[in-house]
Amino acid sequence: MTRINLLPWREERRQELKRQFFVILFGMALIGAGCVYLVDMNVQGQIENQQQRNNFITGETKKLDAQIKEIEELKKKRERLVERMNVIQDLQGNRPVIVHVFDQMARTIPDGVFYSYVKSSGDSFTVDGLAEANNRVSNLMRNLNASPMFKDPSLSNVKAEARGDEIWSRFSLTVKQGNPEGTKPEGEG
Repeated sequence: MTRINLLPWREERRQELKRQFFVILFGMALIGAGCVYLVDMNVQGQIENQQQRNNFITGETKKLDAQIKEIEELKKKRERLVERMNVIQDLQGNRPVIVHVFDQMARTIPDGVFYSYVKSSGDSFTVDGLAEANNRVSNLMRNLNASPMFKDPSLSNVKAEARGDEIWSRFSLTVKQGNPEGTKPEGEG
C-alpha cells in the first residue's frame, strides 16, 4: 500500500530553513563583530606603539637639544678661554720687548738729559723731559734714530725754562718703536 504523508512538511521545512538562516546570520554577525574587534585591537595596538615611539623620539630630541645647548655653551666658554690664552700669550710675548725698549731708552739718553714723562700708545712713545741745552736734545734724537728699537723721532715742543741760575730746555718728542732682529715676541716668525 501506498503511504501518503499529509503532515505539513513543507511548512516545517520552511521553518527549519528559516531557523538555519537566522543561526547562520547570527554566526556571521558574531564572526564579523569578532573580526572588527580584532582589527580594532590591532589598529589600537599599532597606534599605541607608534605613540610610544613618538614619545621616545620626542624625549630623545629634548635630550639632544639639551646636549646641543650644552655644547654651544662649552664652545662659547672655549672661545673665551682661547681669547684669554691669546691675550696672555701676547702679554708674555711682549714682555721682553718692553724690557728692550726701556733698556734702549736708558742707553740712548745723553748726559744732561732727564726724562720726566714717558707714555706708550700703540707702537709710538711720547717722551717729555728736561735738557741742559738744546744740543743735548739733538743728541738724544740722533741716539734714538740710531737705536734699532726706535725710528722716526719727532720733536714737537721745546721751551726754555729757568731753574735757579741756569736755563734748561723742556722738550716733548715722539718716537716710533722699531722691531730689531731677536726682539720679536714669541709665536711670530
